[in-house]
Amino acid sequence: MDASRRQLLGELESGLGYRFNDPGLLDRALTHKSYSHEAGDANQTVIPHYEALEFLGDSILGFVVSDFLCTSDPNLTEGELTKIRAHLVSTSQLASISARLELGKYLKLSKGEEKTGGREKRAILADLFESLLASIYLDSGLEAVRTLIEEQFRPQAELLARGELELQDSKSSLQEELHRRGFPSPQYEVIRESGPDHEKTFFVGVSVHGKTLAEGEGRSKKQAESQAAQKAIDQMNQLDIIENL
Repeated sequence: MDASRRQLLGELESGLGYRFNDPGLLDRALTHKSYSHEAGDANQTVIPHYEALEFLGDSILGFVVSDFLCTSDPNLTEGELTKIRAHLVSTSQLASISARLELGKYLKLSKGEEKTGGREKRAILADLFESLLASIYLDSGLEAVRTLIEEQFRPQAELLARGELELQDSKSSLQEELHRRGFPSPQYEVIRESGPDHEKTFFVGVSVHGKTLAEGEGRSKKQAESQAAQKAIDQMNQLDIIENL
């Protein structure tokens, strides 16, 4: 890493309030896959990028946020905890935190991604925050990364727990989660209806690539779709069913 890059990353470290023992981890966390391949040499040496770190950071974030929510308010139900966590770790929320920390400013991108506004893309910004978390974890361990996560999430988590902040709806959360994992938008289909016209119950399935993720029911199609989406989110978090799609 050259001196100018090290100086630039030093600015970010100051903003984070964390100094890396291994600055190379931070540099890797801020290197997009497109840059890695574009900047590789004639011997096909690939520059390390953040893809694996983002994968690790996603797991770390889910664990720390779950732990924080459970200890903050033991009276919250499993359903409430799941909804709050899904909102907090959604792509839009992570992208907002990443933008607040100005992570895009320090990102290494290919010329092509740069031209298409890669520094402002929500998916990339969300990935950057997760890769940053993983780099801190590998550099100093769980407590160091826990500190950063709680600093960034505590205010909003407390508002959500008190019901003072509106949760993102389940359908939007599911769509964001699927897009973040590289899948298309989910499809909803009424499977069947029961009861008289004035008191019908709708049963709706939500699917991706033709495979049903979950089913929901409700007095309206919208209610049934929302329940199906929430069930799909719950199952993805608990069983990681997305791997079988």
